[in-house]
Amino acid sequence: MTIRRSMTSRRPLLAGAAAALLGCAAVSAAEAQTPPASPPTRLRGAIAAIDGKTATIATREGASVPVKLADNWAVLLVSPLTLADIKQGSFVGVASLKGPDGSLNALEVLVFPEAARGSNEGHYPWDLQPESLMTNATVSTAASTGDGQTLTLTYKDGSQTIKVKPGTPIVTFAPGDRADAKVGAKVFLGAAKAADGSLSATRLLVGKDGLTPPM
Repeated sequence: MTIRRSMTSRRPLLAGAAAALLGCAAVSAAEAQTPPASPPTRLRGAIAAIDGKTATIATREGASVPVKLADNWAVLLVSPLTLADIKQGSFVGVASLKGPDGSLNALEVLVFPEAARGSNEGHYPWDLQPESLMTNATVSTAASTGDGQTLTLTYKDGSQTIKVKPGTPIVTFAPGDRADAKVGAKVFLGAAKAADGSLSATRLLVGKDGLTPPM
């Protein structure tokens, strides 16, 4: 009976530790979605080689870029969600493009885990596509329309209205394992650049089951 009580008492502690770990990882991964005041070097592509100390990324631009991995490097999986998972009160990161009429249309939506709420809040230029924008904000309203949803996003010094059409990639973060960072895996990361131009990273965002991280 003593052993049973001990195991039961540990469960909340283990759950809390797992949540804290995901929260720290999510916040660190969210550093890749920083405003331009202190931007990391963002890399999008696939892992061409990895040995636990260095990952070589075959980028979407065609270059192969070596990235030194921190001793405590970790993996977050980028997992798919649906339009129905975007709810009032969700904290999201939405990459968008401005249409001819000035309205914003989503290129992708990242629904942050609750532990990462508030990460890099604001509205600023982004580099997913030329002239794209990033809005990290809270969904104050989510209105269904005939062809998707219209989100009103509120952040500390403003708000934006963005249309999310069917087929727009919608994802979130989930705990991953170093084994997920294998050759061929699709990745997105924000790397720190040293004075000598070399790159390093503490987190790799890996697409789950072959998913291309849309950020």
